[in-house]
Amino acid sequence: MMDFKQIVQERYATKKFDGKKIPQDKVDQLFDLIRMAPTSWNLQPYKVKVITDDATKKELLPLSWNQEQITTCSHLLVFCADSDVMALIDKLEKLMLANGTPKDAVTNLAGMMRGAFKDKSEADRLAWAQRQAYLALENAMLGARALGFDSCPMEGFNPKEFAKVLKLPKNLVPTALCPIGFAADKPRPKVRFAKEDMFF
Repeated sequence: MMDFKQIVQERYATKKFDGKKIPQDKVDQLFDLIRMAPTSWNLQPYKVKVITDDATKKELLPLSWNQEQITTCSHLLVFCADSDVMALIDKLEKLMLANGTPKDAVTNLAGMMRGAFKDKSEADRLAWAQRQAYLALENAMLGARALGFDSCPMEGFNPKEFAKVLKLPKNLVPTALCPIGFAADKPRPKVRFAKEDMFF
């Protein structure tokens, strides 16, 4: 297993995959890593639509500016922000109680969460959920490299058309894509600003 520094240094935005399928046990391990991503209030306001069939990938290709990562990857992960925050609070409340968290603590936390979100607009709830989805996206990218395969974070796609093709409910908004697979290209040298330009 690579150490964390090596994972971070070796990960890159793969532009073309070789089309081979990732073994399911590795995919399952990646899903566990994504699931463990930190989120505000632990509400996990995102879902990941997993696409493996070639027909759907081909349908999504023109909605992604014809970027070939879409059709050459093993699995296409569509990170969808979930704006139905109140339903998530209800769900988390039940889960915490079922896992033995003291009722008073759960009631207090759920009350705080409901108070924090009750006056927020739909747009604000969505923007918050999208920020949380990006935390999970990083786990996907670094997790893929740790498990021996590659990934590419993508915002270059049409979210509304993706939602139509994938028949997503209104509360699930495609926010970022992460095709995963085995690279068929080579990484370029990493170019980053100097430390003194970033930390002050």
